[in-house]
Amino acid sequence: MELNKEVLDCMKALRRRLREEQAVDIRLSQPDAVGAMLEGSLKSADEETRRLGLRLAELSDHPQRAATPLADVELPVVSATGSVRIYRGQRIYA
Repeated sequence: MELNKEVLDCMKALRRRLREEQAVDIRLSQPDAVGAMLEGSLKSADEETRRLGLRLAELSDHPQRAATPLADVELPVVSATGSVRIYRGQRIYA
């Protein structure tokens, strides 16, 4: 991943918001700083923090980590005749 001014500005803004909201201390020198920031942004309830996380995912090599968090995904209601399992992100109806 190329660290240019746009990426660093986004990382700094997201880092600041995560520190205020969740008391998470992420250093830019950490090897997993981008991943930690993306995870923190998915857990955030603030729309601006989530938007910064999506922007960072677009700028970085982690576009798959910008997916909708599990709390926002609606799982189907299980009927009395079967069950639903999640396998590798796919719903399996049994």
